[in-house]
Amino acid sequence: MQKKSPKCSFIKIKVVSLHQAKNNMVMTSTNIQVDKMHEATLSNADGFTAFSFGGYNIRFKAPYSLERYTDVVKWEDGYLVVKAKYRHNAEPEEEYIDLKPILDGLYIDYDSFLKPIKSVRITYA
Repeated sequence: MQKKSPKCSFIKIKVVSLHQAKNNMVMTSTNIQVDKMHEATLSNADGFTAFSFGGYNIRFKAPYSLERYTDVVKWEDGYLVVKAKYRHNAEPEEEYIDLKPILDGLYIDYDSFLKPIKSVRITYA
């Protein structure tokens, strides 16, 4: 009997960037494949941050002046460095989120929960 491999659902993302080359604006694009089975999402709404992965939607209190997350700078085993836009500042600031104590407080084994996550993406509806 032949073993079936697990289904992976990939999405393709087209990244478009503008840069200046010798006084001319140049647009480049790159196609990236992202394995959605290993990707978590981060967002915020109504004063809470939401971290979603594997059927879990974990919400926790966000800073009072947070408007939105703008970029994920780094993901490393439950520790996030993100750019966040706050009401009191025109430019995004670095924000640090450690998910391990949050998961521990919810009695979720953070080692097994976090292990399959390879990337985190900011998402808004």
